[in-house]
Order: sequence, then C-alpha cells, then structure tokens
Amino acid sequence: MREEFRDRQYWHKIQEGERRKGMAKGSTYNIMELVGTSDKSWEEAVKLAVETAAETVRDLRVAEIIKLDVTVENGKVTSYRAKINLSFKYQK
Repeated sequence: MREEFRDRQYWHKIQEGERRKGMAKGSTYNIMELVGTSDKSWEEAVKLAVETAAETVRDLRVAEIIKLDVTVENGKVTSYRAKINLSFKYQK
C-alpha cells in the first residue's frame, strides 16, 4: 500500500513496512504539534515553526504537515498558518 503526502517538499513516498527517512530502526521518537504563521507563504510558516523548535529541541527528525489555512481580513489573506507534527528522538 502506498501513501502520498500532499507537500512533496517535505515528504517522500513510502511503501508499507519502510521507515521514514531519518528514523533509525529500534529508536523511540516524541511528537509535538506546532502551528507556524507567516505573512508570506505556507512554506515559510512551516520553516519558521521547525526553526523555532530547533532552538530548544534536539534531534528533530520529521515534520508532517497536518493542516494548512489562512486568516482573512476585509476579504484579503493576511497570514498563512501551517499545523505540523514534528518528531524528535527520545532522550533518556
């Protein structure tokens, strides 16, 4: 069975039984949910969320885009928002 992820910049196709790129066999990962915002693009919103998390969290692995939306004021898009799940390696 194949899954296709919407944003080709952040995901690659995987087959059942394969591991996501960057995740080691036998490792444990935590997942946190973040929302990034930007007045320019969804891509920048994701990038800013990941880069902000990287300031305090070590061993970031995979960002999964969960939802994309925009805020609208007076009929115009004012900001782009990206909700992501970000995995990082569990530290003992």
